[in-house]
Amino acid sequence: MSKKAFRIEHDSMGELQVPEDALWGAQTQRAVNNFPISGLAMPRQFIAALGLVKWAAAGANAELGLIKSDLAIAVQKAALAVSAGDYDAHFPIDVFQTGSGTSSNMNANEVIAHVATEALGAEVHPNDHVNMSQTSNDVIPTCVHVIAAQAIHEKLLPALHHLSETLESKAEETKDVVKTGRTHLMDAMPVTLAQEIRAWQFQVDQGVERLNDTMKGITALAQGGSAVGTGINAHPNFGNKGAVLLEERTGLPFKASENQFQSLSSQDAAVETSGQLRALAVSLTKIANDLRWMNSGPFAGLAEIRLKPLQPGSSIMPGKVNPVIPEAVAMAATQVMGNDTTIGIAGQSGNFQLNVMLPLIAHNLHQSILLLSSSCIALAEHCINDFEVLVKNIQARLSRNPILVTALNSKIGYARAAEIAKRAYQEDRDIIDVALEMTDLDAAVLAELLDPANLV
Repeated sequence: MSKKAFRIEHDSMGELQVPEDALWGAQTQRAVNNFPISGLAMPRQFIAALGLVKWAAAGANAELGLIKSDLAIAVQKAALAVSAGDYDAHFPIDVFQTGSGTSSNMNANEVIAHVATEALGAEVHPNDHVNMSQTSNDVIPTCVHVIAAQAIHEKLLPALHHLSETLESKAEETKDVVKTGRTHLMDAMPVTLAQEIRAWQFQVDQGVERLNDTMKGITALAQGGSAVGTGINAHPNFGNKGAVLLEERTGLPFKASENQFQSLSSQDAAVETSGQLRALAVSLTKIANDLRWMNSGPFAGLAEIRLKPLQPGSSIMPGKVNPVIPEAVAMAATQVMGNDTTIGIAGQSGNFQLNVMLPLIAHNLHQSILLLSSSCIALAEHCINDFEVLVKNIQARLSRNPILVTALNSKIGYARAAEIAKRAYQEDRDIIDVALEMTDLDAAVLAELLDPANLV
């Protein structure tokens, strides 16, 4: 937009210059001037949610007979265009702004009013018409919930289901591969690779269950609470009608909150959702680190699997290939854990009737959802789907695992079994050979007892 030509706009504090081609008005411009903090604008999806909330509000006001039909239609069309991203360049306000998000709410009101005025050929006022029956104090908490619910439903849950299905497919493919189990990073009793993979899958599936449970809170909306929760200047049915319209538009089970005072003053549902995202981030980190260990080598590590080579791993060591996707996923998960800490602290900032860190909560919550969604897809597509199982390496180590002697405990006792394990380790021999020398058990019995396939 041009920085040379300006027009004069007015608000309750006076007049100021606004870029000539900007669709916003005075209050947005004051926020632009006041908050050059980070250079991070509110997320595109947050602007989309704002547009949807304004669309639903105009529809509810029209159904309640509070606004003329032609004016409501003009506002709704402009709001949907905002939601679709047609005017993203006109939403410049920094994430770090007024804690209620008033600046972003007025940004939407002013842009929608400007667009609707041009379409209608008559004045549409940002406060009296676009913001009718609303305040920033219920609009922005509503948007926090809408953006989170949509992102979880449209991105994260499908990504998790895809990852789970990919893990199930890989588990079925590797069900006959028996490997050395590990506890404390030390050799332990054997497991199948499928058992290991299905443990990852169960973590992912549990994440889905937790998120589905969280959706019950995140689909309850503050809309209708107005300034402090009393619903001042809003029709008693405004919140319910707006929620119904949003449900019809998105297909998500939005509803008016049972207690608007709570919905304005706290962000407990967002904090809970972030906690579930943190749990999922921990799960993905565990999976990523297991993959890194299993892929380590190719000669001095475990070398149980070979991840698909995606890019050169070093600017100085030719031929080196690194586990880049697990590393990226672990970093994304770390960011999500940091976001959760931020959201938890922000959630404490509900002073009396209003939380005053709403834009920060919206930004971090949405970022966490997107990071986890992309991480799940990357793990499924570039790690789990096509890693190669190095069966020879796995079998060679398994046959020499002295911990297999655990299977003899019931026959020869713990102490005798420990002696066999120590000697096998010291002499670098197969456990069955040492057991033949140190017990009265014959070869057939030992082969049956020590067969890794019978121990999983």
